[in-house]
Amino acid sequence: MQWPASADFVQGPAVPPPSGWAQPGLVMTFNLECPGCVSRGIPFLKRLHAEFGDHVQLLALHTSFGHRLLPREQVEPTLLKFTRDFAKLPFPVALDLSGDIARSWQTEGTPHWLAFAPGGELLRSVYGSQQGAQTRLQYLLEEWSGRQGA
Repeated sequence: MQWPASADFVQGPAVPPPSGWAQPGLVMTFNLECPGCVSRGIPFLKRLHAEFGDHVQLLALHTSFGHRLLPREQVEPTLLKFTRDFAKLPFPVALDLSGDIARSWQTEGTPHWLAFAPGGELLRSVYGSQQGAQTRLQYLLEEWSGRQGA
C-alpha cells in the first residue's frame, strides 16, 4: 500500500501508515474542486473528529485522482488556506499530488473513505458523502468507540 511521504503532510504531524496504527483509523480522500467533499465530506470528518477523535486516527488526503493534475505550488497554498483559515481542520492533511496513492487503494473518486483496523487491515471502503455513506461510517466509529446507539 502506498502512503504519503512525511514531506507531503501539509498540516499536523506526519501519520505513519495504517500498519503502524495502534487504534482503528479512517482516511478520507478528497479534492477542493469536489463539491461533495467540501460541502459534506469535510464537515462530516470534522464532526467525526469531535465525537471520536480520541478513539480513531483520522486523516484527510487531498488527491488529484479524478481531478486536474496540478503542480504542488498551485495546490498547497490553496489547500493550506482552506485547511487552516477556512475549515480549521483539527486533523492531519496530506497531499497525493499524482493521484497514485488513491489509485493504489482502488478508490472510486472523491470523497472516498477507507477504514482500517489497528495494524492496517482495510475493513471498509466507502465511496461518496451522501447520507447512506455517512450513516455506515458513523455506525462503524460508534462500534469502534464502544458507543453503539449513542
